[in-house]
Amino acid sequence: MGMLDGKVAFITGAARGQGRSHAVRLTEEGADIVAIDLCGQIDSVPYPLSTEEDLDQTVKSVEAEGRRIVARTADVRDASRLRQVVEEATELLGPIDIIVANAGIAAPGPIAADPAVVFRDIADVNLIGVWNTVSAAVPSMRAAGKGGAIVLISSTQGLKGVGGAGSAGGSAYAATKHGVVGLMRSFTHWRAQDNIRVNTLHPTGVETPMIMSEAMDA
Repeated sequence: MGMLDGKVAFITGAARGQGRSHAVRLTEEGADIVAIDLCGQIDSVPYPLSTEEDLDQTVKSVEAEGRRIVARTADVRDASRLRQVVEEATELLGPIDIIVANAGIAAPGPIAADPAVVFRDIADVNLIGVWNTVSAAVPSMRAAGKGGAIVLISSTQGLKGVGGAGSAGGSAYAATKHGVVGLMRSFTHWRAQDNIRVNTLHPTGVETPMIMSEAMDA
């Protein structure tokens, strides 16, 4: 018996890195998984993003634990697509009990793209994407009437100021990760009446493809 037997967890950015790790860990405690990822490239991001093969590996990792998984390609910037995936997954697995808003991007190192585009892309994924994720999945959670847990993946950069070079990538990343904390506080008051708790996590540098990249080395 696991702590999460019978629960369904909705995880963004689940194809690799922290997202896959979240999926596997929750699976080990008995949860079934709804895993989404872009599985494509954003032009302003200077390192390779996840692929469909990465998402397939997440599926295999979850199924190896004997749990069910619904895996779909979806962009957290696309609210309608997120709602579509939640509706489909709810029909297959049941209502969402846990939301892990993990998807995020950075733009380290020398950037060739327009700084305004870099800043906006990071804000759209890291901040608006979190809002879209929670907005899409909370109705399923509320309809079940069992409470739930929302976990927003921020960063140590959501707790302190770093860098100070004024780059679009660095400024946007720190600003959006602070913004995730603001969303957590707002969501906490919004859904407390439904016994849905909301927390942020604040990792430091984690050995993921985003960190372990030529762009980050630069």
